[in-house]
Parts: sequence; structure tokens; C-alpha cells
Amino acid sequence: MKDLKFPFYVKLAFILVILISAGYLCILGESLIVPLLFSFLFAILLLPLANFFENKAKLPRSLSSIIAVLLLLISLSFIMYILGSQISTLSSEWPALKLQLHTLSTNLQHWFAKTFHINIEKQTAYIRNATNNLAKSSGSIVEQTVLSLSSILLFLVFILIYTILLLFYRRLLMRFVVATFTEKYVDVIYDILEHIKHIIRKYITGLFFEMVIVAIIAGLVFWILGIEYVFLLALIVGIFNVIPYIGIFTALLLSISITFATTDGKHALFVGIAIICIHLFDSNFLMPKIVGSQVKLNPLVVILGVIVGEMMFGISGMFLSIPYLAIAKVMFDRIEGLQPWGILLGEEEETPKKVTRIVNKVKEKQGDDKTNPTPGTLDN
Repeated sequence: MKDLKFPFYVKLAFILVILISAGYLCILGESLIVPLLFSFLFAILLLPLANFFENKAKLPRSLSSIIAVLLLLISLSFIMYILGSQISTLSSEWPALKLQLHTLSTNLQHWFAKTFHINIEKQTAYIRNATNNLAKSSGSIVEQTVLSLSSILLFLVFILIYTILLLFYRRLLMRFVVATFTEKYVDVIYDILEHIKHIIRKYITGLFFEMVIVAIIAGLVFWILGIEYVFLLALIVGIFNVIPYIGIFTALLLSISITFATTDGKHALFVGIAIICIHLFDSNFLMPKIVGSQVKLNPLVVILGVIVGEMMFGISGMFLSIPYLAIAKVMFDRIEGLQPWGILLGEEEETPKKVTRIVNKVKEKQGDDKTNPTPGTLDN
């Protein structure tokens, strides 16, 4: 029986229908899928550690998985403890912050009154009404905050549980994946899995080193500028820099606010300029060298992936978009018939062999007519 061959537009329609259906199902199952996606990344990162405890220390697989996850939890808790201790020391600056905000609001009121001819009494009445409306809705705001915190805590607990289970049942899951396909695809499956493990580990460790380097650079710049709470501001810039695109704006807002409260407006302006320069240095040099060299995705796909991830899963989707796009590229590059999609996701470093063969065949058919050069050469 001959294999059915469909035109390209029919294949494209099938792919789009599958992608839209899968995306819709993922949105419906967000509470289940997002923790699993994070757990898969953490399990790949902790796999060498779990193997060490199991093979070298001769511990049971269950205990090895639990210890590996606990070490990760302790490391993250230590970072959050340092950040929280620095924020607690900032509470002593609350009176100064109130005074700065009062002075700023007074100057703004006088500027509005002078520029837009709105007297200060009307401005004060408007602010009072807005404050009263906010106070009436404070109960619902507190309720939503408590629900959000509880959902975040439950989300983290599920990630830890799923990570332990993925580490414990990793061999069972591997046998299932291999048994799903025929024997001739076994080598391809192992090749894909090895490349996925390599890329994800390099990506996560690269993000960590990038965060440390950015924090050190920011700390040195702030120390030279004579800013207070240098360590806190450096941590904020380094940690929020990991969040794609919106992280820089969050770090900028927090750092300028803290500097304005503890020093003055001139230093706050210097801090803002310094953070923008650090971000430009990071995005044009550090990110391509440390992280981008491992992922090898073109910037257009990264931006689109981050936007789609945010539309589907919010901030969590922004974190997950880049590593799972890298996983998709690994699969596309090694599965017959999907290589063009791998080309679309990747960078334009070199012309793929498949495209080179096609162009060479076209040139052989048309001949080496120098007066009529072949259109669409590889250099174009």
C-alpha cells in the first residue's frame, strides 16, 4: 500500500489544528500541566545528583530523589532568606520613605495646579474619594491576596512532589517512551533524550551564572555610585533579570523607588541609567554567550514564544517558553519530516544540508550559465 502524500497547505492545516487543540487543552488543564512542566525541568537538572546518591552513596532510589529535591529546596530557601533579611532592614527607612513621598506629592500637586489650573482643594478631594473607595474594597483585596498566596504555596508543593516522583519513576517512564515506538526509532529516541538533558541542564545553570554575574556587576556599579543597600539592590537586579522582558522593568521600578526613599532623586536617576546599561550589556553579550549558545533559538521565535506562553499560563508560561522551545527544536531537528520546523526555530548560522542539496540540484539542471545567474543562491 502506497503512503498517502498531502500537499503542503494540507499538512500545515493539520499542524495548526493540532497546535490550537493542544494549546486549548493545556489552558484547560493549567493547574495540572504547569507544575508538571516545571517538575520535568527540575528533574532533569537534579538527575545527576540523584544518580550520585543512588550509585555512589548506595542509597535507595526513593531516598536519593528526596535528598536531591531537598537540597534544591534548601538552596532556594537560602536565597529567599538573604533577600528577606535585606528587605527587613529596609523597614527602618519607612519614615524617610513617607517623608519623601509626602514631599513628592506636594510638589506634584503644585505642578498640576500651575500647569492644568486645577486647584489643590479639588486634587485633595479627588485623592480622598479614591482612598475611601480603596478602603471599602480592602476586604476583597485582602481575600484575593490570601487566596493567591495559598495557591502559590500549593503550586510549589505540587512541583516538589512531582519532581520527586519523576526522579523515582524515571526508568519506568524511559521504558514506556521506548516501548511506544518501533525498534528502528530507538536510537533516535535516545539521541533526543540525551540532547534534551544536555540543553536543559546547560540552560538552567547558565541562567544561574548569568544571574550571579549581573548581580555582581550591579553591586559594583551601585557601590561606586555611593548607593545605600547595595546588596539588596544587586539581588533585586540579578533575580528579576531572570524573568524575560518584564523583569527589567520590575527591577528598575523597585530599585529606583528604594534609592529615592533612602537617598535622593539624583541618585535614583543614576540607578535607573545604570540598570538600563547593565540590561543592554546582559542582553547583547552575557545572554548570547552564556545562555543563548546552549539554546540556539532565534530572537523572533523567543519573543513570540514568551508572548504565547504569557497568554496561556501567565508569568509561569514566560519562564517555560524558552526551555520548551529548545526541546521542540531538538525534536524537530532529529525527526524525519519535521526538520523544516527546526530550521524555523533555529539561528541562521549555516545552511542546512537538505537545503544545500536542493539548491545544488537546481543549479545542475540549469547549468553554469554565468550570463544568467541562478536565482536564490545560498548567499541571499
